[in-house]
Amino acid sequence: MRLPPHQRFLWTVALLCGFGSGSVPFATRTATASDKADDRFVNPIGEGADPWVIRDDPHDRYLWCFSVGNRAIAVHSSDRLTSLGEPQIVWRAPESGPTSQQIWAPELHRLDDRWYVYFAASDGHNENHLAYVLESAGDDPLGPYRLHGPLATGDGVDGRSPNVWAIDMTVLEHAGKRYAIWSGWDRPGSDRQYLYIAPMQSPTELAGRRVKIVENDDHHWEMTEPDGRGRGLNEAPQVIRHGDRVFLTYSCGASWLPTYKLGLLELVGKDPAAAGAWQKMPQPWFVGDEQTYGVGHSCFVRSPDGSEHWHVYHAKRDRDPGWRRVIHVQPMDFAPSGEPRFGSPVAAGELLTRPAGETVRRYDLPLRFSLLGPRPTGWDYYGHHQLLEASPDGLELGTVPESPINAFRSGEKMVLDGPIPDDFHAEVDIDFLGAQQSRDAGLLFRTTAAAIGYDAQCGYFAGLIPRSGLAIFGSTDGRAWTELARAPVDLDPTRVNRLGVTAAGDRITLSLNGQTVLKATDDSYRSGSIGLRVVDSEARFTNLTIDPLAAAKTEYRDAPR
Repeated sequence: MRLPPHQRFLWTVALLCGFGSGSVPFATRTATASDKADDRFVNPIGEGADPWVIRDDPHDRYLWCFSVGNRAIAVHSSDRLTSLGEPQIVWRAPESGPTSQQIWAPELHRLDDRWYVYFAASDGHNENHLAYVLESAGDDPLGPYRLHGPLATGDGVDGRSPNVWAIDMTVLEHAGKRYAIWSGWDRPGSDRQYLYIAPMQSPTELAGRRVKIVENDDHHWEMTEPDGRGRGLNEAPQVIRHGDRVFLTYSCGASWLPTYKLGLLELVGKDPAAAGAWQKMPQPWFVGDEQTYGVGHSCFVRSPDGSEHWHVYHAKRDRDPGWRRVIHVQPMDFAPSGEPRFGSPVAAGELLTRPAGETVRRYDLPLRFSLLGPRPTGWDYYGHHQLLEASPDGLELGTVPESPINAFRSGEKMVLDGPIPDDFHAEVDIDFLGAQQSRDAGLLFRTTAAAIGYDAQCGYFAGLIPRSGLAIFGSTDGRAWTELARAPVDLDPTRVNRLGVTAAGDRITLSLNGQTVLKATDDSYRSGSIGLRVVDSEARFTNLTIDPLAAAKTEYRDAPR
């Protein structure tokens, strides 16, 4: 049984934010009121599109792969499936040429003794998209890499004659052979997307002409228009296995609309590259609902201990046509007959138990983070990837780049990836970069259940607002903001201001440049992590210090890494 949406949200908030009891039913592992807050998480876990993640067991980590601003590729390393982790740029597009723009859907694969990243690129004109591959120089997935391509994705005997538009390439290994599978046009300039397959001669070269796997309009639900009109469109193929059965999920419909969804194929022939080798299921396999929509471009991975299967996909941020998307992860399983079962999409904020074997750090005090230079380790970022900049001058949140790609504001925040002691004194330098009309910037604390969204966290926020000359204190319950106190302050946004927060039981004190400016009492939240946050603004943070209350003058030590 699934609760109605409004009841499910209330149960979720009650459990995550530390009051009430009950459970939210979902899939195979459901959190209960007796679980620790550390054992639960909520979606969306991050911003992005076309997610790809694999488990790197020898190094006890997950490796995520994403396009960065459509001009680079990053590999993220994370010890948790519920965190995108810390990114490292492994390849940047040149300033001009056939691989200079529109870098889409990179996938990281380990084949033989190397790492390979398959991706699509163009010269800025979509009709020129082709498939390329990066090959690692050694055994390190974080680079360096060498570029190969374009791969031969045409109809000729040589796989070219001419080469034809291709995106979303993935790799199938079957019966001792390798195959490339991708979404391509049937001919140059047609804008009609089908799924294609070709054998691979090596990880960087295809071995013959392509074969169309299936038609793209066998069913009305594959069409780009919600009422079955428009045209058929198949893309984003992904392999999923169970026992000796091989399946292929694909995304269909219009990626820019809420009706985007998954279909499913099964390999029924001996040769995956033979005509008629794949059978299409007559119904869509994973569809959105009123709360989570535009679902697609899935991939599949195991939990840290290997006991669970997890489904990773993107969903639309809003119902307007466009490509502003976020990442969801949720458990899945297989039917007794062997087919994958994905269930229904998880709603943003819905309570889920962490993947089996996933742990969360706990931090002791004191801690110090300079926030200068590279992005600090041990922090999770929730916001559009282009609205965060780590520089030698400090950590900037909310700064809009010159060329934003599908960007959106969401109350950008960085949250330490584990709880700190309940009582503490914290201070941070905030530079509003001279903007007199800036809105909020400040500290989150006693924070749990962080996700993408303005108020998508449970806990407290203490902030400064230059445009109204205020210090504010309030709480968020995962959905809404409640102001608890405010005070006028002498705030100069042209200088660096030091905000301080002291939490002692239910007593909260705010200070500005060493002077107490606000005191309040509230006991809604008792424990959690700490973070940095902006609201429809940009600010630079430096010199974050967190002390135990009994050691205001104690010597700081470096934060654990």
